[in-house]
Amino acid sequence: MDCIGFQQSSFTHTFINSKPSNFTLNNAPFIYRHNRSINNPLKLTSTCCAVGLSSGESSSSPAVNFATVEAEITQETIDFFSSDAEGDPDRPSPGYSSIEQALVALRQENFVIVVDDGERNDANVEGSIVMAASHVSSKAIAFMVKHGSGIVSVGMKDDDLERLKLPLMSPENDDDDSYSAPSFTITVDAKAGTSTGVSASDRAKTVLALASSESRDDDFVRPGHVFPLKYKNGGVLRRAGPTEASVDLVTLAGLRPVSVLSAVVDSEDGSMASMAVLRNLASEHSIPIVSITDLIRYRRKREKLVERSAISSMPTKWGLFQAHCYRSKLDGTEHIAIVKGEIGNGQDVLVRVHSECLTGDIFGSRRCDCGSQLDLAMQLIEKEERGVLVYLTGHEGRGIGLGHKLDAYNLQDQGHDTVEANIELGFAADAREYGIGAQILHDIGVHTMRLMTNNPAKYTGLKGYGLAVVGRVPVLTPITEDNKRYLETKRTKMGHIYGSDLKIPITKFVRELPDL
Repeated sequence: MDCIGFQQSSFTHTFINSKPSNFTLNNAPFIYRHNRSINNPLKLTSTCCAVGLSSGESSSSPAVNFATVEAEITQETIDFFSSDAEGDPDRPSPGYSSIEQALVALRQENFVIVVDDGERNDANVEGSIVMAASHVSSKAIAFMVKHGSGIVSVGMKDDDLERLKLPLMSPENDDDDSYSAPSFTITVDAKAGTSTGVSASDRAKTVLALASSESRDDDFVRPGHVFPLKYKNGGVLRRAGPTEASVDLVTLAGLRPVSVLSAVVDSEDGSMASMAVLRNLASEHSIPIVSITDLIRYRRKREKLVERSAISSMPTKWGLFQAHCYRSKLDGTEHIAIVKGEIGNGQDVLVRVHSECLTGDIFGSRRCDCGSQLDLAMQLIEKEERGVLVYLTGHEGRGIGLGHKLDAYNLQDQGHDTVEANIELGFAADAREYGIGAQILHDIGVHTMRLMTNNPAKYTGLKGYGLAVVGRVPVLTPITEDNKRYLETKRTKMGHIYGSDLKIPITKFVRELPDL
């Protein structure tokens, strides 16, 4: 993995290593990269990371430890999150059909199986049977019910939902772009020619009515047995989910942009179908199987959803950088990329994708570690003399907004953790998406990167943008009484990786470095 030390005006210099090792440090701050030559007289072995202590604290002060430390150590290696770089954007990932094959199948009124992300491991994969809603039949619905979850959904764009007066079940999720939060509207059945609404024939008539541009809102009864889903504007380039993928595919096939889909389940135990089950189903019925990663790549080759509006030099307390302003074509939101040095061939660039946090970044809130992470990332890029920090606005409170984040703080004071608080307010645990950030990095010229993060979730769909993560640089900042539970919740419930994954107290590996 990448091992790092740093100088920071507000931190004393502290080093953590998961296995004790001897080291010397005679010169200025450094960045040490595994298997890379360096002139500094630094000798390190094993897994390591950087951490800071807030001003006035030292390694002799009482340590603030996480409540649980029994988790296995997550080993950091140079290929921890590695993926292949871009190659031919139209070439399918190994074991998948091409996007063009899927489009042909849809035009011929056949099914396609969509897999949410070819980069995810088999245990977490999700596959959906997809068809153009305008081509559906009772036979097709019967097939979907037999091999799917039993829930038949219809992916629809905003204008059709508004025309048919189909509001979301949970209005609070209207701006939720996270993979884990599909936007269901109220359920419906077609009025004409249906009985109970639950049979394959009745559901097919409902799907066809939803797909018709001639339908009116009074053609449906509510609630019903078909589940319309709201497509996020921008499709898989905004949210890498099956709803967006299905509508994108039927649109690219030249058909009316309404899809019908159902998640595939294992017939033995009802669990989500594994890749083996999905491939067997595809092979048995000659159904193309495509990856959303490939669809992202296919679309990105043909369209771009961010534009750079301005560039300026920006002297900062960390050093001189270039500021690049980007505007999203999806919603007009402006984001900023802070660039240091020449990106050149775009290989092995130190990168941080940072979510906006007004309370932490500007006001120094101790409830989170956001401000400290931003400060540390800027220091590391300055010391590297080459790197990019992308600052994504609209990510406040993991995507729920500033006001809702303050409401979540009140719930946390009442005993909820940060995940429970977001859910209690009607949001997903993490409502952020990183597609815009990936397009910004690609526009700047980044191809392979060492990503500064503690959050493995930032990698969903990344490969589709022509980006590859070749190393992960942890961004560990002070654990305080105020943020201890927040960090522990992110570790245990959201998969973040911290020093608390060590099996023995973290203080065993804390050594104060001499002033630099």
